[in-house]
Amino acid sequence: MTDALGRTRGVLVLGGTSEIGLAIARALVGRGARHVWLAGRDEAAMHAAAEALRPAEVHTRPFDALDPASHSPAIDAAFAAGGVDVVVLAFAVLDDQRTYEANPASGAAAASTNFTGGVSAGLHAAQALAAQGHGTLVVLSSVAASRPRRSNYVYGAAKAGLDFFARGLAEALRGTGARVLVVRPGFVRTRMTAGLRPLPFATTPEAVADDVVGALDRGASVAWSPSLVRWVAFALRVMPAALLRRLDRRR
Repeated sequence: MTDALGRTRGVLVLGGTSEIGLAIARALVGRGARHVWLAGRDEAAMHAAAEALRPAEVHTRPFDALDPASHSPAIDAAFAAGGVDVVVLAFAVLDDQRTYEANPASGAAAASTNFTGGVSAGLHAAQALAAQGHGTLVVLSSVAASRPRRSNYVYGAAKAGLDFFARGLAEALRGTGARVLVVRPGFVRTRMTAGLRPLPFATTPEAVADDVVGALDRGASVAWSPSLVRWVAFALRVMPAALLRRLDRRR
């Protein structure tokens, strides 16, 4: 649902209380988006978030990453209302790695949210975008997917899987008019990361949103936020294991 100038008019945020997802929606509303759908579990929080998205018309839908049966109804409702130009796959959970080790069920649930939920929702969204012949699925990956680290390997593994899936999905959408933008933020200061020691080049949801909008304008397939974390990811991949362990222990 773009206007005559190709500007975004409809946005669907899967994970409707995500600070990064909402920041992206606000940035797009600031550029003329007229309709926003927030899909998530916390109806009250989504209604509160809607106030910051005016003057766009805001709708909310129930959505639970761990309940695949909720994915298609939420996505289909948004597209049935006239279509969307941008779908933001923004939901994620992050707990302390040692919590996952002490309670493996919690680690499995987190991995299911961060990866399996993304596969289900991503496939549904891709089908809807392809059917209308245009639009972008924005998938929030992470620099944590670059290399396993002792401090967050459950989260990093799920994000690595999601990143791999999103790049494959981009190939599947070739020729349909729809596309995928994989976003790899560094450390973002949000509720989810509260209490963690920030990594170098820590950023904000608003800064990530600006980088996403710029990538959408360029038609990019991958965006790093901030751009310097591309080199952080490279350093992590080539760093000797002993040095990586030493740095990881200092966190």
